[in-house]
Amino acid sequence: MKRFALFHGKRHPREMGAEEVSAFRSYLAVERSVSASTQNQAKSALLFLYKEVLQQDLPWLQKVVAAKVARRLPVVLTQHEVRA
Repeated sequence: MKRFALFHGKRHPREMGAEEVSAFRSYLAVERSVSASTQNQAKSALLFLYKEVLQQDLPWLQKVVAAKVARRLPVVLTQHEVRA
């Protein structure tokens, strides 16, 4: 939440909306190059902030799309590669 507020010039979250949340998540993905799980954690933290702390029900925040986790294929080595 601290980074969210600092990113937007220390504005209070009640003054911000969907556009600011989207800009922050884009910043995390593009400029900070964080993983999808970190982006999703930020989304969950924002949901908690608005819903539980500020007690604001914001339907647009539920519609923010979660980042897709990259699938990693297992690396399979040949017997020769294992011996090397």
